[in-house]
Amino acid sequence: MTTAVKRVGILTAGGDAPGLNAVIRGFGKTAINHYGMELIGFRDGIKGLVENRYVDLDGAALSGILTTGGTILGTSRDKVHKYIVDGEPQNMVATVQENLEKLKIDALVMLGGGGTAKNAKQLMDVGVNVVSLPKTIDNDIAYTDTSFGFATALEIATDAIDRLHSTAHSHHRIILAEIMGHRAGWLSLGSGIAGGADIVLIPEIPYSVDSITDTIKARIARGSTFSVVAVAEGARDSKDAADFQAARLLVDAAKTPEAHRAAKTHLANVADAQREHTFKLARELEAATGLESRVTILGYVQRGGIPCAEDRILATRLGTAAADLVKAGEFGILVAARGQGTEAVPLQQVAGKVKLVPTDHDWIKTARKVGTGLGD
Repeated sequence: MTTAVKRVGILTAGGDAPGLNAVIRGFGKTAINHYGMELIGFRDGIKGLVENRYVDLDGAALSGILTTGGTILGTSRDKVHKYIVDGEPQNMVATVQENLEKLKIDALVMLGGGGTAKNAKQLMDVGVNVVSLPKTIDNDIAYTDTSFGFATALEIATDAIDRLHSTAHSHHRIILAEIMGHRAGWLSLGSGIAGGADIVLIPEIPYSVDSITDTIKARIARGSTFSVVAVAEGARDSKDAADFQAARLLVDAAKTPEAHRAAKTHLANVADAQREHTFKLARELEAATGLESRVTILGYVQRGGIPCAEDRILATRLGTAAADLVKAGEFGILVAARGQGTEAVPLQQVAGKVKLVPTDHDWIKTARKVGTGLGD
């Protein structure tokens, strides 16, 4: 028999994204007003759980936050099983469990991306009643159609590409816009299509400088004296992609803690060496085409500001659905977006998985059909 949930904790973890406050509001209003629950918010993600820092959330606290960017609770990227204490990683799962029991928390709602799903599973495995909701501008969470934050970031990146067209045209330049997305190309591909970028480079398709040069030269031959290139932060040319993949395989193959640490250090060094790949590409394209090349890095502007209408609706839908599931006693799940509805997906299916762009995806096919270069 399921025990009635009376007191719920909620937190936001990982990188911030537009729509977090809308989810807090959607869940909170439903949980408090519709189901008569009490709600507390943990400060700064996992930090708040470990350090027992929280705030009571009532109707007044939830009022007026639908359109507010960021998160009223704060966030962090800490790992509950590798929490840094005095410079050393410690497993704080038991501490969190004790804190929740002392506060008489019946269920915990965690808003975040892939790392948060892993944290949620760690807590689920020791018996904490956990529900996770998909947040990331990268849209790379497995088993959900989309995540809140993505639509707003897509609008911001598209607007930037729109604006870069006019300056690229005026100065007869190649302008490369570096767009976030981590290891997935959803944000660059979507904004590139929507913004009419001439070339889109994503992590899932290693690029060739020669191929990009050929595309730009073909445009010049047709009378176009400029090009706009949307570059994902995780995009790499064929050589760099092979080096990075080899470094990742070393991490996966490590059999001892020492070998794993050494492999992780090597992977970090490879990533650091490739960090300025967009600037390198700009220099290579300028030399190959004779057109001046400039780089614009959108960076954290993609995470900020007011969530768009689509994200507000999605956030409210997922928040209210999460409250319904908590009331029904369904835990250990991700509340996934599925069409215009939702679906409860077991966390063990989600944790550790990444949703990348399939190379046969309709967006890829669409880009190719309208003549967008993909660098391959």
